[in-house]
This record gives sequence, C-alpha cells and structure tokens, in this order.
Amino acid sequence: MSNVRPYQLASRPLLGAEVHGIDLTGNVSSSVIEMIKKDVTDHRIVIFRNQNPISGHRQVEISQWFGQLESTFYKHPKSPHPDVFRVSNVESEGCVGVGRTGWHIDGSFQSEPFSHSLYYMHHVPKHGDTAFIPLNDVLKKISEVKRQRWERLWMCSDRRGYHSHPLVYPHPITGLKTLCFHLGMTDAFIWDKGTPNEHLTTPEETQKILADIHSEIISSQLIYRHKWRVGDFIISDNLAVGHEATEETQHDPELRYRKLI
Repeated sequence: MSNVRPYQLASRPLLGAEVHGIDLTGNVSSSVIEMIKKDVTDHRIVIFRNQNPISGHRQVEISQWFGQLESTFYKHPKSPHPDVFRVSNVESEGCVGVGRTGWHIDGSFQSEPFSHSLYYMHHVPKHGDTAFIPLNDVLKKISEVKRQRWERLWMCSDRRGYHSHPLVYPHPITGLKTLCFHLGMTDAFIWDKGTPNEHLTTPEETQKILADIHSEIISSQLIYRHKWRVGDFIISDNLAVGHEATEETQHDPELRYRKLI
C-alpha cells in the first residue's frame, strides 16, 4: 500500500481532523479506505466536507468498511435505507429528540457497543451542533482516586434484558482507557462485579455518579462542538468519543438532518 495520502488532512485543535480532496460518493480504493480507517483511529473523528449527495445505500456501504453493520432498530418511513437511522426535529421526517438525553456513546445497551458512528447532514438546522468529547483525555484529567473508583463500576442500561459493561475499559484497538456510558439511559451501576463485594448502586448513588461524570465532562474544557454544513459526513470512533446533540437541534421545525449508527 502506498504511504502517499491522496487527500489533505488537517487536525483540529480540540478533537478530530478535517479532510479535503476526496469524494466519498465515487469509487474509493482499498488502500485509501485503509488510510481513512487509520485516520479515524488516530484522530477519533474525521470530517469530510461537501459530500453531497450521499445516498442511503452509499452511506451503508461506507459503514461496512468498518465491519459487519449493526442495523438500527429505530425505523422511520422517510429513511433512505432500512439501515439508516433518520433523525429529525420534525416527527414526520425522522426520529425526534435523539441524542438529547445526555452524554453517551452509541449502543451502550448492546452486548458490544458500536465501534463507529457515521453521520451525514442532508439538511442543516439554523442553530444546533453536535458536541463531542475525547474520553481518554477526560480520564487523564480526573484524579487518580476518582479514576480508580470509576474502574470498579459497571454500567447497567435501563433497557430491560440488556447487558452491563465496565465503565472504564481499554479501547480494543488503541488500548487507551475509555468509557462505556450513557448519562440518560443508565438504570444502575454494579460495584466490583465478579467479586464477593459485588452490589448494585442505590438510585441516589446512581444519580450522583452520573452527575459526577457529567461534571467532569463539562469542566474538562475538551468539548468540540461541530457546526454542521450541508454535505458534512463524519466518521467517529464511537468507543473513543462521547457525544450529545445540543438543545438547539430540536428548535427549528423547518430543517432536519439524518445520521447512521
């Protein structure tokens, strides 16, 4: 494989990198795909501008660069493909209120959370960003005592019958410590899972832990707010970055967007 990158890649100050000089709607060689996959791992978010239009079928094809697709169980009749999770601030156009329940990674309720999330902006709200946070950097900022405490916790999703996951664990590719969490969809935490001291948190304790995680994210000064443009296509390392939709994304009833998880 050639080491010459056929596109320009510019790192962003807080998180991610922006790509210029590649058309995702056309044929992308296997060597370039491998470069893109490495850039996503290295930068955690890779932003492609002016990728318009990308069909639902093509969006799914790009998702399959990263392995077997986990089909979304959220379905909407306006979706351009059964595996595209169409998100909107208008109920007739897509699923509403998505990403507004708190900072999270996607698929925390699954047996294996999603490795990557891919977003395509078909229409843009006048106001409203998606906020991202680099999780390993958050863990580096907290005290050693708090990090060791978090490492004793497993999160339990509020989805009945779903799985628990360690709150802090090594990223499967980089080995860097990261978080599996959802501040709006956690029923409880397990202390010291698999040991004689294993026990569930009380509701009050659960809320205190969730508030503590939220506080560390907000105070970290590491949040990147992506201001969307029509034709933006983002590939994120879902296991390395947390995200949430800002409140303003639901305010303008005239405009909507879609994304794929």
